[in-house]
Amino acid sequence: MSDTDAQLVARVQQGDKRAFDMLVLKYQHKIHSLISRYIRDHSEVQDVAQEAFIKAYRAINNFRSESAFYTWMYRIAINTAKNHLVSRSRRPPNTDIDIGESDDYAGFNVLQDNETPESVLHCEEVATVVAQALDGLPEDLRTAVTLREFDGLSYEDIADVMACPVGTVRSRIFRAREAIDKQLQPVLDK
Repeated sequence: MSDTDAQLVARVQQGDKRAFDMLVLKYQHKIHSLISRYIRDHSEVQDVAQEAFIKAYRAINNFRSESAFYTWMYRIAINTAKNHLVSRSRRPPNTDIDIGESDDYAGFNVLQDNETPESVLHCEEVATVVAQALDGLPEDLRTAVTLREFDGLSYEDIADVMACPVGTVRSRIFRAREAIDKQLQPVLDK
């Protein structure tokens, strides 16, 4: 039987470094994916992810299990990525999803089932509009909708990651979806 995150955290807090290795193995891909929405360079993504895990390890004794470990880790990863960008005097990328990567997100392949030239062009147009709509969102809305739609986090977990009330998360996601729908509607009506 494998240990739960809470059990692993307790073991780390008691000095078991291997327990933290298990947490890293469990969440490293999700953390890399999250950071890659802010930083495009793969080697920088790896460096920032490693830095985030190091920060988490150093702060693990302050973790009080009031939220899930991974929401705490997500918050650290997002802050580390943002700090990295600030330290490099760069702004976050204009979009959370690169058009070239748009076929990686769930649901895109469903749109590609009818591969006529017209349908392929339409899919590309939809992906472009979605990416531009995400690009145009304020950071708080973009982060909330990305954590919900692409990472599948619950409203409660997003509230923990973003350090705000659940009602605020619901409002941000609603406003983000509404803004994306508004820009997408003309394309879908064609």
